[in-house]
This record gives sequence, structure tokens and C-alpha cells, in this order.
Amino acid sequence: MAADHRRILATGIARLRSKIKYRPVVFELMPPVFTLLQLQRTVEALAGRLVHKPNFRRLIEQQELVEEAGETTADTVGRPAKLFRFRHAVLDERAVAGTKLPLSRA
Repeated sequence: MAADHRRILATGIARLRSKIKYRPVVFELMPPVFTLLQLQRTVEALAGRLVHKPNFRRLIEQQELVEEAGETTADTVGRPAKLFRFRHAVLDERAVAGTKLPLSRA
């Protein structure tokens, strides 16, 4: 990358990684409705590490961060995927509504 763009990008990603621990910023990067796989891939990109699919889904369900949108998408191979949306009430219910994902210390 030209000039200091690499450093600027690294700083931005580092700030997102630290903020995701105490605030659900990942949902600000997501469209209004999304699949759990799209959410998982976004979290993996931010965290810089892969997460175990069943554990990720269990964590999302336990924290009640998302709700079903009542729709499906046929953009996937195989069975249509359920669409979800972020529950904004989470921000009111909890003072700290981050994700409990272990982030890399890179």
C-alpha cells in the first residue's frame, strides 16, 4: 500500500478489535438482515481468526443478540438460509453488550 495507508488500516482494525469486546460494532457493519454465516464471516474477518461454527451460533443464541426476520434467502447453495436482524433492545437491556469472542492479540 502506498504511503502510510497500511498503518492507517491496521490502526482502524485494531480499534475495531478492541471495541468489539464491549460494544456490538459488528452489527453496524452488517446489512439490516443477514444470515448467521454472513455474521460469522464478518466476525472472523474482524477478529483475524476462525471461529467454530456450532460454538459461534450457540454464543449468538445465548446472548440473544439477534432475532429471526421471518424470511429466508435463496442466495445460498442448498437449503435456503434464515435471515436474522440485530436486536437493538440489547443495547437498552445491558450496559455492556459486546461479544464474548476471544480476539487475537496481533
